[in-house]
Amino acid sequence: MSMKLAKRLISRIAFYTLLAAILIFTVFPFYYAILTSFESGSQLFTVEYWFSSFDWSNYASVLGEASFVTSIWNSVLVASSTVVIAMAFGLTAAYALGRVKFRGRGAVLMIVLSVSMFPQVAVLSGLFEVIRAMNLYNDPLALIFSYTIFTLPFTVWILTTFMRQLPKELEEAAIVDGASPMTTLFRVFIPLMWPAMATTGLLAFIAAWNEFLFALTFTLTNSERTVPVAIALITGGSQHELPWGNLMAASVVVTVPLVVLVLIFQRRIVSGLTAGAVKG
Repeated sequence: MSMKLAKRLISRIAFYTLLAAILIFTVFPFYYAILTSFESGSQLFTVEYWFSSFDWSNYASVLGEASFVTSIWNSVLVASSTVVIAMAFGLTAAYALGRVKFRGRGAVLMIVLSVSMFPQVAVLSGLFEVIRAMNLYNDPLALIFSYTIFTLPFTVWILTTFMRQLPKELEEAAIVDGASPMTTLFRVFIPLMWPAMATTGLLAFIAAWNEFLFALTFTLTNSERTVPVAIALITGGSQHELPWGNLMAASVVVTVPLVVLVLIFQRRIVSGLTAGAVKG
């Protein structure tokens, strides 16, 4: 009995040790970024692991730049528009792929998923020509268009998986009552799909918010750039100076809203990711 108790104790200690190591590994970089954002001058080059002072000058410097504030609003506009468009197309596509039986449905779903496997750099040159031909260069619509292309496959895949698990009796009852497919989708299925919609919408928002390569390539002026590019272009007083304090402050400003959103919707995210995993 004592051996079993010792094994349980050792396994529990090992589990919590591993959990603590993972937590430190994932959280510490963000914690140190916050710590560095409150330092200035020579403090930036001194290794400290606890807050010794709270100097808000870095935040004042970053938020005092009109171009940075504009880039935040650009990111909000682009990311929000991408989510709305991806969800609109994703829901209708998921209804067709998840509830309507037709030949080649599985092949279509695999093709949709395979599109998301292409690296961004592989399609960058071709997409740039398309953007230029559509006269969208240096326009937020170029980013919305390109982000939707890469977020839509994942959105369709998650929503289709969830749509397949909804009871068939609900759809049959709606059809008996004379509901059209669109009515069935919006009045019967969507109210039941909030966990999946919250999951896919938040992940699509985060992907669009953090995207850098397309934002750097398809925008040219400060008035059209998004946050990741604006942070990358923050410079110091000379070419040899890297303003770590400003960089960390800017990173914290654009990361905290995402952390708050994830904490608010964490239960819906988990339930949305696992809802389609087990049938029944």
